Amino acid sequence: MTPRLMDIFAARRAIAGVADNTPLVPSPYHSDRLGQELLLKLEIAQPIGAFKLRGALNAVSRLPEGTAGVTCCSTGNHGRGVAYAARARGLRAVICMSALVPQTKVDGIRALGAEVRICGNSQDEAEAESRRLAAEDGLAEIPPFDHPDVIAGQGTIGLELMEARPDLAHLLIPLSGGGLAAGIALAARAINPGIRITGISMDRGAAMKAALDAGRPVPVTEVASLADSLGGGIGAPNRLTLAMCRDLLDDVVLVSEEEIYSAMQSLYYHDALIAEGACVVGLAAGLAGKVTLSGPTATVITGRNVDMEMFTRVVTGQDVQLGAYTVKGRHHAP
Repeated sequence: MTPRLMDIFAARRAIAGVADNTPLVPSPYHSDRLGQELLLKLEIAQPIGAFKLRGALNAVSRLPEGTAGVTCCSTGNHGRGVAYAARARGLRAVICMSALVPQTKVDGIRALGAEVRICGNSQDEAEAESRRLAAEDGLAEIPPFDHPDVIAGQGTIGLELMEARPDLAHLLIPLSGGGLAAGIALAARAINPGIRITGISMDRGAAMKAALDAGRPVPVTEVASLADSLGGGIGAPNRLTLAMCRDLLDDVVLVSEEEIYSAMQSLYYHDALIAEGACVVGLAAGLAGKVTLSGPTATVITGRNVDMEMFTRVVTGQDVQLGAYTVKGRHHAP
């Protein structure tokens, strides 16, 4: 069932006091650079360091008593959210991930008491294992994005944005499987139908953009990226997020690894924020001139669970190796 605005309000009640009310702060330097006020929604302030806790908490809260445990596939932050929510409820959690997921995210999930299974080199392989566990072990599967309770949980960010700043003219939302973008857009458009909403992905392996262009889910080749949280497909039997993103987003913009690299540096040096590459794609699009802003704009800084060795290389201007692809180092220019 496609989530409705009332489901987002219900999700807000379900997650209240645990995963809600993150700060919305201005970025003076980037506002000057972009020529419009830019606000940063700091989901890095969540207990797990990422927005994914919202959807996971909402979904786990709706499981019936007697549930044997939970499973999911994840590129990292959803798994951490499911592990956190399952531990709070005393449930077994098995998180299925591909070998492309950074070790720091694997370690963070294990630290929450969940079992991690590494399954091949793609999100699709991890998803297949999660489905097998649901079918054979009786675990409740909590998909990372294509699930009404997960979408509704992420949509609570949209409520907070619009309540804090009803004058927002534009939202720049990191886009992967579409749970975040669909949930925020559903809430924001219900409150202000005229708001402009842009989804933003990296330009290598952008599954939702490929699906929107084709009008259906299509296979994409997953590769290592600074925006690793945005990796993975949208699922061949996608029931919700493809249609919601098609109907609710104004456009989708892609940014390069070099543009992500520069935006990570800029956010660190000018806003003193440590954030994953996936968080800065909205800022990257703005700095690269790929979006035109016409009023107060907000973007979601989605998570801080970054590989610190890689992050240090970025902010100190060193080369970063992404599989066979090299992002050439460059020192940040004010």
